[in-house]
Amino acid sequence: MLVAAAVCPCPPLLVPEVAAGAAPELDAARTACTDALGVLAAARPDLLVVLGPAEPSGRGTHPEGAAGSFRGFGVELDVRLGADKGVASGRVLPPSLAVAAWLLERTGWADAPIEGLGVGEPLAAERCIETGREIAARAERVALLVMGDASACRTLKSPGYLDERAAPFDAEVARALGAADVAALEALDAELAYELKVSGRAPWQVLAGAAEGARLDGRLLYDDAPYGVGYLVATWS
Repeated sequence: MLVAAAVCPCPPLLVPEVAAGAAPELDAARTACTDALGVLAAARPDLLVVLGPAEPSGRGTHPEGAAGSFRGFGVELDVRLGADKGVASGRVLPPSLAVAAWLLERTGWADAPIEGLGVGEPLAAERCIETGREIAARAERVALLVMGDASACRTLKSPGYLDERAAPFDAEVARALGAADVAALEALDAELAYELKVSGRAPWQVLAGAAEGARLDGRLLYDDAPYGVGYLVATWS
């Protein structure tokens, strides 16, 4: 059963070494992420599953100890998802899970075994929800760290340029995450999310499936779009 979840954004800029001189602009987001991971630790889960958007090559599971890197962003920084178990993995962590691994290392996570799951953006809502149900059934106390960004179309300088639909979409997602509104997340429009360059839609819907029947309370810790991209931090417990 799902006992807790933390929702965090996944831009590599969250890592100060990648952001360099712009690092202070996301200090509030980093603090919120740290607080959110504290909620996961307090829940004392038997299993932590880390979800994040992934390209086709990064889909599927990543075992504890799987390696990731920010070298593709010009920084000689490597990370691991939890403890090094000496398990060879055929894939490196996708960027979203590398950011999650960095967050977990930063907070000294050692509270439960970890597994990563890369979720492809086109995955249909029904399959996302079913995946969440399957994850929730894997242990008596399951926690999720859910990585993903909201729309990338909030301003003229956004990666996806300005789209007037972006702010209302992000506001509804923020409301749903803050209220632990499972039904609202399950009903997110996948096509609209794709048009608005939302990377978190599929992971959020996996969360919704996992939370069915869990009766968790939500809390929104952070909601901003410093680079024209919606970044949200929330906890469910």
